[in-house]
Amino acid sequence: MQRLADILLIAPGFVAGLTLHEFSHALAASRLGDPTARAAGRLTLNPLAHLDFFGTIALVFAGFGWAKPVPVNPVHLRSPRRDMALIALAGPVANVLLAAAISLVLRFFVFPWMAPQLVSSLLPMILIQAVWINIILAVFNLIPIPPLDGSRILAGVVPESWNYGYEHVERYGPMVLIGLIVLASATGYSVFGRIVSPVAAPLLRLFLGV
Repeated sequence: MQRLADILLIAPGFVAGLTLHEFSHALAASRLGDPTARAAGRLTLNPLAHLDFFGTIALVFAGFGWAKPVPVNPVHLRSPRRDMALIALAGPVANVLLAAAISLVLRFFVFPWMAPQLVSSLLPMILIQAVWINIILAVFNLIPIPPLDGSRILAGVVPESWNYGYEHVERYGPMVLIGLIVLASATGYSVFGRIVSPVAAPLLRLFLGV
């Protein structure tokens, strides 16, 4: 029962964050000249267009999940290396902006008008969790391990001569990512927690003013 309550608490922020994240990838790709995502029906804020079935199931049973990646065809881009990096960056930026917007609602429209004992009630807790989840999504996706956005951003900023070797390493990225997630689940030691928390926690305090 507690597990279900926890899922219901984080689900709104998680779904909103993933949806806006993927929509922002699609919007950036479209603006930069690639119609692939638009043609695939991904240029929408409808969560059903972005949520992955297995990623949603994983959220329910494992506490984490993922969305369907937005298709991008670099052939349509004017400057493929630069534009792929910008498309990748659009997702984490969208999550930060969403977290900031929810924080403003909390700081100016919820906290000042709510008795302290009610801050832990349902709506404020859902909004606080949404801020935290979107910060986590932004920071986590900036880790430069394929297929995370950080790997595309890194590929766009390193010297072009490095990309040949990087493309060979890139194929192992998903296996490394899955391995680290399984390790965290099995041992309770999260490499990602060590990387993400030192960045995400100060951002949460900054956004919420606590």
